[in-house]
Amino acid sequence: MLCVVILIFIFLTPKSWFENSERRGYCSASKRHCVNMCSLVPELIENAEDKGQVEQVVRTFTGRNDAQVINVRRVVDKDGKTRGYEVDIR
Repeated sequence: MLCVVILIFIFLTPKSWFENSERRGYCSASKRHCVNMCSLVPELIENAEDKGQVEQVVRTFTGRNDAQVINVRRVVDKDGKTRGYEVDIR
């Protein structure tokens, strides 16, 4: 039930609420090398190994249709339970 509430909140919340949710990344002189990191709840990711699926979730979540996934890191708690994912995007 809680998962459903979280998903409803994420998908029905105005995108403007999430504008500052991306952490600032690092950029080189060229914009195409700019990297940002966003955090996702584990309920949104079915298979963290499938970068195509993760990329689709990131594009929906950030509103950036050109986002490319560079790296996915699983965030775990002290018991080893997945608490979320940190995704590096360009």
